[in-house]
Amino acid sequence: MEKTHDAITEKGSALTKYQKVIVGSTSFTKLLYYEWCQLVGSLPGALGMVLRKIFWPRLFGSCGKGVLFGSNVVLRHPSRIHLGNNVVISEQCILDGRSERKAATIVLGDEVILSNQVMLSCKEGTIHIAGKSGVNAGTIIQSTNDCPVAIGESCIIGQRCVIIGGGSYNIDRLDIPIREQGIRPDGGVKLEADVWLGANVTVLGGVVMGCGSVAAAGAVVTRSVAERSICMGIPARVTAVREQHDSSRGE
Repeated sequence: MEKTHDAITEKGSALTKYQKVIVGSTSFTKLLYYEWCQLVGSLPGALGMVLRKIFWPRLFGSCGKGVLFGSNVVLRHPSRIHLGNNVVISEQCILDGRSERKAATIVLGDEVILSNQVMLSCKEGTIHIAGKSGVNAGTIIQSTNDCPVAIGESCIIGQRCVIIGGGSYNIDRLDIPIREQGIRPDGGVKLEADVWLGANVTVLGGVVMGCGSVAAAGAVVTRSVAERSICMGIPARVTAVREQHDSSRGE
């Protein structure tokens, strides 16, 4: 991203650049505390989990009760990240809340679970995951340039999914490189409550998936999906609608 590139290449000491890009504050006290927490962050086993439970909550903009942190979690601008009660952040997750303007970039509701190696990345965007939702291993959720990603309550996000708000560049001009033409606004992504994404699903910017909808494994969702719809394929198309079945009746 251009702003990150500018921060790294501008004049100033390497330490100041590190504070701006990684810590999110030029306070020396916050730097020392961040560094201590990073040392604690790599400790394996029960000792590491206990020490993180004690020290890590103070890194965040807010942190509820009962939050568990796995080892080797990577944090960027943790003061812009807000965690509800009983959140679980598993091993090797990346929570990148970088912003120059926003106080809350990543918000995780009560009982949200991030499995191993999940990446949440904000570059002047926001990611909000409501309570009791689960994000499975290897998933990437990214929000850039004021294109928010909002995931409703009780959603299931399968393994290795990709959800991107603001992921497309403008390509109209030929006289300058694509990376210099900026991100095309797309409105972000919204998954309403009780959405299920199978493994390896991609959801692109501008998509709203209605309450109770499903995307089958491997689908690429490029258009909005109505509630209770089941979609599959590349690009994804609706193939069925979920209907209420009377469980009291036999087969």
